[in-house]
Amino acid sequence: MADNTRVLIVEDEPAIVTLVTYSLREAGWEVDAADSTAQAWDKICQAKPDLILLDWMLPDQSGLRLLSRLRSDRDFQDVPVIMLTAKSMEEDKIAGLNTGADDYVTKPFSPRELLARARALLRRKSPHLAEAPMRAGGVTLDPGSCSVTIDGQLIDIGNAEYKLLKFLMAHRERVFSRAQLLDKVWGDHATIEERTVDVHVLRLRKALKEWDRLIRTVRSVGYMLSEK
Repeated sequence: MADNTRVLIVEDEPAIVTLVTYSLREAGWEVDAADSTAQAWDKICQAKPDLILLDWMLPDQSGLRLLSRLRSDRDFQDVPVIMLTAKSMEEDKIAGLNTGADDYVTKPFSPRELLARARALLRRKSPHLAEAPMRAGGVTLDPGSCSVTIDGQLIDIGNAEYKLLKFLMAHRERVFSRAQLLDKVWGDHATIEERTVDVHVLRLRKALKEWDRLIRTVRSVGYMLSEK
């Protein structure tokens, strides 16, 4: 997998955005949000997401209108879409599915169920985004089992170090500052300080043993994963 899965949440209820964002970032996905169809369209045009979680009722117009626009646009008609809505009537579900929604989750919902449905949808629609194992040197990270092996031998690694390694492997040869790693790996909800990133990097290097050289320090900038 060359990059992390990018998800756009189109939802105007901040509490739901926060809840879903937390759950998806915990899974290692990149998350962005829009609170209207207009803002969502701008973000979609700037960077095509791998998955859209779309609310039905939005302040400017119906989420169905945005869905219809997506499905009629050659560049975006294949983007997987899960409708998030309080509308639970059968005819509403049929309308959403007929307009082109790939799945339908009614509020209130379980974040774990939503994540499971999202993963299942991506496996069906975007097999290239399936949680395939990532490799760097003798290190293999398997998102499916949340495990890391070195030369085929399972290693003990903490959750924070696992998430950091997964992010760096998905963005190899790119340098990230401590602030960027805090935001991308732990998210806006993170309460840890920038210098704590150094501690997790130290622990990650220790866990990687002879492959600790994969994690490079770029002086005055931050860290990167490089096989060069």
